[in-house]
Amino acid sequence: MHHDQNTGKKAFQINLDSRIYGTFAEIGAGQEVARRFFAVGGAAGTIAKTMSAYDMTFSDAIYGPCSRYVSRARLETMLDHEFRLLIERLDEKCGAERAFFVFANTVAARSFRKHDESHGWIGIRFQHHPRAPFNEIIAHVRLFDAENIEQQEALGIVGVNLIHAAIYLTSRPENIIAALADDLKPGRIGIDMIRFSGPEFVAVDNRLMALRLVTSGLTQAALFRADGEVVNAADAFYKKPILVERGSFRPVTLLTNDLLDGALALFLKENNLAAEEPEILMEITMKNLLASGSLDPGDFLDRVDMLGALGRTVLISNYAEFFRLVQYLRLYTERPIGLPIGIPALVEIFEPEYYAGLDGGILEALGRLFKQNVKLYVYPWRDPSGNIVTAENFQPQTQVQHLYAHLFEGGAIRPLEGWHEEYLAIRSRDVLAKIRSGDPSWRDMVPQQVAAIIDSRRMFRK
Repeated sequence: MHHDQNTGKKAFQINLDSRIYGTFAEIGAGQEVARRFFAVGGAAGTIAKTMSAYDMTFSDAIYGPCSRYVSRARLETMLDHEFRLLIERLDEKCGAERAFFVFANTVAARSFRKHDESHGWIGIRFQHHPRAPFNEIIAHVRLFDAENIEQQEALGIVGVNLIHAAIYLTSRPENIIAALADDLKPGRIGIDMIRFSGPEFVAVDNRLMALRLVTSGLTQAALFRADGEVVNAADAFYKKPILVERGSFRPVTLLTNDLLDGALALFLKENNLAAEEPEILMEITMKNLLASGSLDPGDFLDRVDMLGALGRTVLISNYAEFFRLVQYLRLYTERPIGLPIGIPALVEIFEPEYYAGLDGGILEALGRLFKQNVKLYVYPWRDPSGNIVTAENFQPQTQVQHLYAHLFEGGAIRPLEGWHEEYLAIRSRDVLAKIRSGDPSWRDMVPQQVAAIIDSRRMFRK
């Protein structure tokens, strides 16, 4: 069965499939998904119950109290409650012939009172065959249409796509992500988090699925913790100070860690954050992942596992320019943002030609980058002549020297303290070359945990 048909055909196909039966529970933005099944006819064969609880008191009475109604926690509670009811009430009657499912969503769409970002959580819990253990797919969706009615339509379409994909594409989970945007023009929705679980998805690595969201254009960035758990940026970054180090991490070196440690110490001191835990991110850009010409999933997972061994949260992004990264983080927090960087990245940031595509050129880019409580924490570099270049003696191109001096003197660009001069000679590419040639001295250039995982997994050998 191809999945390039329109949404109505998908809903009708599901309605005619006597193997499946389930519940729709939708909070906010209308009964958009269930409505599409009713509209095409034959819904009695598919829908055991639909429900919607707009009043918070009713919602709490059904699902229990919660602090945020549009949240992953609320979605999970809805799926738990409704699936348990389905089994309790219908298993004896038809559980031997039918596979049960619950589709749920909790969504904040645009309204005449609120013009905040429109977003929501959608999910399906389903049996692959009668009385089987359940599987689950949950996703965080962003709705970009300007009008409420269009957002509702987009939500209805992506909901039908999710249910159809769960039923008919389970054996090809890599195709599920592409199917979610069927019948939707680019730019109408974004999906920045998806998680697969259950017996049908034991072979699925959710980090690769997060990467697929970025490569498919459904989101510009995806995020996961050291344990591999995919998380939503809004939950991870909400009102938090953030420190983000960008790199290739092929592999992580002693210099990589020294840069982060020095930046973190200064970041905590300058922002009086001793009692707070900032969100620390290691960011790999798509430009970096595609540096060899094509995307290598094995290489990607090696890097992520290495960062996980160090306890790091990983951000994959499509933001080549630093100011775009900062704009993304600013969607979720107004707290301080720190960017630990080396001199080569500083050269790139102050390269006027790099911003030729912006109307306001480098002035616009730097205006956006430093607009609100953002600092660069700069690690020194030894140039080919043996001189040490620092943030203090760095010389950008002549036309931007006054601009650099202004930002440096204003404290937006900070030189790191306490760095280790012996690490300045370490280059990731040299470490990589030594690993591949069998020269054991590479182990002295990386943290112990990194050496252990490179050896045990035989990473970077090709």
